[in-house]
Amino acid sequence: MANNNQVSTQNTELNELHQIGGFGVNELMTMKETVGKDLSIPQFNLFMYQCNRMGLDPSLRHAFPIVYGGKMDIRVSYEGLKSLAQKSEGYQGVFTQVVCENEVDDFDVVLNDDGEMVGVKHKPRFPRGKVMGAYAVAKRENRSNYVVFMDVSEVQKWMKINGKFWKQDNGDVDPDMFKKHVGTRAIKGQFDIADVIVEGMEAVNTENDIPEYKPRERKDITPNQDALDQPSSKAEPTEEEKQIQKIRTEITKKLKILGIVGKAKVAEYIAKNAPDMGENPTLAEYTGLLNIIEMNIEMMEMNTDSDELE
Repeated sequence: MANNNQVSTQNTELNELHQIGGFGVNELMTMKETVGKDLSIPQFNLFMYQCNRMGLDPSLRHAFPIVYGGKMDIRVSYEGLKSLAQKSEGYQGVFTQVVCENEVDDFDVVLNDDGEMVGVKHKPRFPRGKVMGAYAVAKRENRSNYVVFMDVSEVQKWMKINGKFWKQDNGDVDPDMFKKHVGTRAIKGQFDIADVIVEGMEAVNTENDIPEYKPRERKDITPNQDALDQPSSKAEPTEEEKQIQKIRTEITKKLKILGIVGKAKVAEYIAKNAPDMGENPTLAEYTGLLNIIEMNIEMMEMNTDSDELE
């Protein structure tokens, strides 16, 4: 009876999902179970409609929904903003880079006659040293370059509040996070998409050679931390087993970013976010779990510093 009820629920959800954009039913169901797992079917349909209207692809992590207080916001990631910029008329590229302590003497900004920053002069060196700043240059035809330059001191407060996103293991600012930050500001300024984030919508009440993630029949046993950490017992693991071990290591590393440490917490997280994984997960299932974790990290990053990026 339980299985029949489960199938009936799944069929109902399939019937309620709206065919929006070029996504097939399987793709929609996968996105509903991952990026849209906290949404009702009507909310998910609304989320997909808004993404399609703005030209964003949730499967590429262009946007994420955040629900609180009975309302849904759509947060657009750096990749989503860059995708919108690339579709803008006159797009000529967005370039981001960090300036390190051994390069300070070889860095300068280029000003036009009105005193506006329109470019940079920068000569990277090795060893580069600690990150001292970051800049982004957004280029558009028939417009002056839009340049954003920030000293590392300007992001210190975010490093203190959310070190796991902003800091490297040695305590220095994460160059990739810093470049995304200045890149976001440059894109919004150059391509007039500062208001692309859709906020406060009322809730409706009723990489490469990676196999596709396809949920299978649910089982009662969920893999715990042991399943992620223990190496294969075979003396000579197959190529697939090597890939699985590599992904398990990455999963454990990224779960720590989310604060998920220890067997109990890991098992609880997997049971909530990937309940269809069995006792001996396949490579595709491990890949699906890793994708979910990376989405959760992206959502936490955007939810954390979205106000500062406005």
